[in-house]
Amino acid sequence: MSKRETITSLDTLVRVRSTEVERLQTALARKEATRARYQTSVERLTALAEGSGPSGQPAGTRPLSPALALNCGNYKQAVFALADTHRTDLQLHEADMAIAQQNLAQAWTRRELLGKVLEQHETAYARTQERTQRKREDETATQSWLARQA
Repeated sequence: MSKRETITSLDTLVRVRSTEVERLQTALARKEATRARYQTSVERLTALAEGSGPSGQPAGTRPLSPALALNCGNYKQAVFALADTHRTDLQLHEADMAIAQQNLAQAWTRRELLGKVLEQHETAYARTQERTQRKREDETATQSWLARQA
């Protein structure tokens, strides 16, 4: 494989790795938006449960009937259970996000390493091309000098 083909192959690999990094960044951004929605949902559910029913009533109000008190208790219990479910889902989602962040960091590192290898090959190729050009110019100058001497 020639140097030029190697450089072309490395450039293609760098572009593929860049695409992978962009894809992982997009996926992580989506996961972050989902995490924010979970967090907001948990906060709203907790506030809803804490602010409703007899415990949320101002002092001095009439006590609730037993049926209404039971209904309020069941409602609070259901909302707290839903908030707990959302907290569990949020923790699982954050663990998934941590894995996605690690994958992104690894992909970025692979892309950067390939980029450095590509840069080294391009620099070496440019030096070789420059040496070849200088050699041609020296040969031309030598031939010209020899032609004038003869």
